[in-house]
Formats: sequence, C-alpha cells, structure tokens
Amino acid sequence: MEEFYRIRRLPPYVFEQVNRAKAAARNAGADIIDLGMGNPDLPTPPHVIKKLKETLGKPKTDRYSASRGITGLRKAQAGYYARRFGVKLNPDTQIVATLGSKEGFANVAQAITAPGDVVLCPNPSYPIHAFGFLMAGGVIRSVPSAPTPDFFAACERAIIHSIPKPIALIVCYPSNPTAQVASLDFYKDLVAFAKKHEIFILSDLAYSEVYFDDNPPPSVLQVPGAIDVTVEFTSMSKTFSMAGWRIGFAVGNERIIAALARVKSYLDYGAFTPVQVAATAALNGPDACIREMRETYRKRRDALVESFGRAGWVIPPPQASMFAWAPLPEKFRDLGSMQFATLMVEKSGVVVSPGVAFGEHGEGYVRIAMVENEQRIRQAARGVRHFLESGIETLHNVVPLANRR
Repeated sequence: MEEFYRIRRLPPYVFEQVNRAKAAARNAGADIIDLGMGNPDLPTPPHVIKKLKETLGKPKTDRYSASRGITGLRKAQAGYYARRFGVKLNPDTQIVATLGSKEGFANVAQAITAPGDVVLCPNPSYPIHAFGFLMAGGVIRSVPSAPTPDFFAACERAIIHSIPKPIALIVCYPSNPTAQVASLDFYKDLVAFAKKHEIFILSDLAYSEVYFDDNPPPSVLQVPGAIDVTVEFTSMSKTFSMAGWRIGFAVGNERIIAALARVKSYLDYGAFTPVQVAATAALNGPDACIREMRETYRKRRDALVESFGRAGWVIPPPQASMFAWAPLPEKFRDLGSMQFATLMVEKSGVVVSPGVAFGEHGEGYVRIAMVENEQRIRQAARGVRHFLESGIETLHNVVPLANRR
C-alpha cells in the first residue's frame, strides 16, 4: 500500500544505521560510549525536584492543566527574559509554554504554514527546523547556517528565486549542530533584513545558557522592534537538565503566539501541573546550578579537544552548546560521515552523529555530544586513537564515498 502523505515527506531515519551498529556492539558485550544524542546526563537541580515532590498529590494538580502554560510559569519566563536579556514580555499575550522547544517548532509550523509555503532553513540544522514545516505541507529552501555576511547574500538570492515568497526564516544560535554563536550586531542586521522582506524570524535559543567564554549569547529580541517579526523558542532541557520533563517556551510576536496557542488548545492540555510548578521554581530560583552546569560542560569541552587532539583528531573548540562540530579526520574524509560514524561504533566503541543527518551541507563532519564525564571522554579518545591509527586500508568492506557508483 502507498505511504500516507506526511510519511512520504519524511526520509528514512538517518540515525538508524548508526543505531543498528550500536545495538550490535552492545549485544556483543562491548562498552559503548555514546556521544551521539544530545541527552543531558547531569541531574536536575535539587530545589526543582523538591518543588515537584511538594506539588504532587495536592488538590486539583492531577486534573487537566493549561495548554498555554500556567500563569506562574509564563510570568517566570517573562522574568527570565527581563533579567537575562533586558526584554520585556507580556506573559498573557507574548508567551506560550510548550512541551519542549521541539514541539513548539512543530506546532508553530502547523499554525502558520499553508500548503506550498516556503520557509528558509539553515543547512546543516536541527531536523525539526525543516521537517516540522515539511510535515505541515511547506517547502524548505536551504540557506547557510553560519552567521556571516554571506548569510544575507544567500538569503537574498533564496528570496528572489522562491515562488511564492518565503514566509519565515529560521535561525539557531548557539547552533545545533555547529555550535556557532551569533552576535547582537548580526541580529540587528537580521531584523532589518526580515522587515525589508516582510518575513518572520523563528529563532531557536535552546542553548542560551551553555556557553564557555564569559560572553553570553544574545537574544534576537534584544534588537529594538524585533518583536514585530520574531518568535523565539527556548527550553528547560539543557539549562536545568530537564530534558525528559518536556518544558519549553515560545515568546515574541503576538500574532504568531496567538496562532500557536490556538493550535495547541486543540492538541494538548499542557504539561502535568506539578512539572509546570517545578519549572516555575527553576526559573525563579538561584542560578548557581546554571553556573555549575556551564562549568561542567566547559571542562568536558576542554577534555574532548585535548584528548582527541592527542589521539590525532583535531577538533575546533566550541564557544557554546553541548556539542563539538568535528571535521572528519583527513584520511577518512572520502568515506562520508554516515559510514565513518558507523565504523566509529564498530572499531572504537564510540558513538557520534553523522553530519549528513543535519542536512547535506553537514557532510564531512560529525557532531559529538558532551554527555559523558571527563574520564569517559578520555576513554573514548583512547578508542578513537586505536581506530585512527589502524588506517583505512585495514578496514574491510569499506567503499569510500568518492569511489561509489
């Protein structure tokens, strides 16, 4: 039977080959160090857990919650934006709590996309940025992901050659997967560009608090007038190690926020109320836990760059995020990122994400998630050294990408 319409628009799961290799190695008893998925291993702060426990079982907390988020949570997010970015938001009209930023992106796509609408999406990029709109019936036009002057020239060309004219431009800084960071000056140019072309900006700021060089990443909403054309998505997942709690936010332009809230009202009743109360406590609470999280990832970054470098793999140190975006080692570049990542599992016991999983312009790279402690990262480097020193000529059943037909 023919596939359903929306399923036809989704490619096969790009991580499946690496996941099969990982499962096979584990079944054979191998100790696998998984640096593939960006799944935080740090504990949720104790004061957040405490608030969750205090709220569980209280009257009415087991009932349906509020789809757009309880009032206290939306006010707490407004407080966060005021403290961190100096941005004033109306919690009633400019903030919606989402089931993670991923759900927020997917549902805003449903809310604003008509069949055939064009959206400009960075490539490489986190998959939901593109596939949320593809599932909604939209069309994706790729633009560069790096926040450089060339970005605007490429976007200008994309707009000129797109019919119909694009409705929105997606950006993600600190970037997943490339870890690149945008400056406030870049955002000023971005807002001016969006207003000139009458398109919306959809900004993914999930890694706003994971930075290493005392240079906090800005929000595009810091630009005067940005709220006229911008919605920004944030998440509790990385900042407070609450990935499984599924709490995020969309904030900004009232028209889009209202559309998102209306779609969500048909789809969900919001997160479990005690989870929302605990998330409120996280946003209103002390930020020492955020500084500790940031320092942990900085130490892991340094351990990764140093130990993998000694193993023969030079990795550019990321300024932010929990990822390193690593070019394939020179003598393995013809393999392609998918085959390289698969061989990494089989030959070194280390899992990384192939760059091509984030778009065709991610080819030639892998994404390495810093979700293991420093000792395990150094252990991974020893496995990588053995793999790299073995040489491609010793690997059986390998056909370099350049030689395939």
